Amino acid sequence: MAFLLNKTTLASHFRSQSQADPSTLSRRGFHVEPGTREKALLAEDPSLRRFRSHKKGVSRIKKIGDVLTIVVVAGCCYEIYVRATMREEARQAKTASGST
Repeated sequence: MAFLLNKTTLASHFRSQSQADPSTLSRRGFHVEPGTREKALLAEDPSLRRFRSHKKGVSRIKKIGDVLTIVVVAGCCYEIYVRATMREEARQAKTASGST
């Protein structure tokens, strides 16, 4: 019973929010401009420039990782296929030798 009460309360909460004037509500909720300290922390620091990651190097590593992933998955699929065909050939040879 308490579950139904909570469910109806939740539904009424969503209904009341959907009926509010969308022009008065912002999409992101309340927004506060950053202060001087936050702006100073977000500013680019020239002494840290050499520690920045390079986009070309990062994208190259991502591509290498993607290729390695594909190779490993293909290898696993090939191993599964080989084992299945070997098992099937062994089963056929066993039934052929057993019937003769």
